[in-house]
Amino acid sequence: MPSAVTGRPSSIDARPPAMMDVARLAGVSHQTVSRVLNGSPLVRPDTAERVRRAIDEIGYRPNRTARALATQKSGLIGILASGFPHMGPATTVSAIETAARTAGYTAIVGVHADPSPSEVMDSMDAFVEHGVQGIAVVTPRRETAEIALAKAHGIPVVLIGGLPQSAAPANRVIVDQTLGGRLATEFLIERGCRRIAHVSGPVGWFDADCRVDGWREALASAGLQPHDLIVGDWSAPRGYEIGQAWDRRRLPDAIFCANDLTAVGLLAAFRERRIRVPEEVSVVGFDDLPTAAYLHPALTTVRQPLEQVGELCVQVLLSAISGESPSLQALPPTLVVRHSTR
Repeated sequence: MPSAVTGRPSSIDARPPAMMDVARLAGVSHQTVSRVLNGSPLVRPDTAERVRRAIDEIGYRPNRTARALATQKSGLIGILASGFPHMGPATTVSAIETAARTAGYTAIVGVHADPSPSEVMDSMDAFVEHGVQGIAVVTPRRETAEIALAKAHGIPVVLIGGLPQSAAPANRVIVDQTLGGRLATEFLIERGCRRIAHVSGPVGWFDADCRVDGWREALASAGLQPHDLIVGDWSAPRGYEIGQAWDRRRLPDAIFCANDLTAVGLLAAFRERRIRVPEEVSVVGFDDLPTAAYLHPALTTVRQPLEQVGELCVQVLLSAISGESPSLQALPPTLVVRHSTR
């Protein structure tokens, strides 16, 4: 029996606290406790607070399996993530998981650095088997998005990143990467730079391709020709390698790097070679890593609102679960000016 004082199950009754124990302690009905747990607006605020205090006092935890059987809703979402260990995807996944938990959902995460088609299909099959109500796909590659959409079996999907060219309208939440490339390049042009090179991300990655497009668009609008386009791989070692190999006699006015890690490596190589930044060449990154402000010189970069992406993704996913039509939500990046540019 529950204790007469606290309402907790007694030491004789070893079962975990149940919803009826919460109802008894709070002095309400079983249905009222259920409404509070499901966020119903029909419960008066003071009653809801009393129920929540009772839940905390006796340590009640809802039986998710029983709720799923009763409502035919699992309370689960899947997150398929590729592109790890790069900063952008990792931060976005964390933000989605946090927002999902706040909304009362539990996330099942399938993480792949560079998934094969079979790995993507296995993750999607696992989501379907667990009865997830929606799936967030965080991927920089169109191929991964295409497989995920094909294997969703009618479960609502939100894409964070690339969209297959052949795909039907889909729910998407993105940072406008092309705009980010334009912001970086236009800023350099405004500072008097005319020969602006770009170190891109890997070929075929959605974000990398869009940033190249933004760089080209800004140059074309200013009547300028693209300078060197060098393919990177998002890593500091590749940035360092490029910086070591750059012919000092052919230095551009500025270099726009597709991400901050590439810029970190480039700055390290230039520092060793005594190439002065920004006096001889300006450098701009992309992402605004936490360390970007503490480099020498502090890195001018493009900041992505990745936490907002996660929150918006869950909002769109919940709308899709409720049957709303597909939507595209594009968030703008912002330029953060520091000392690596003139």
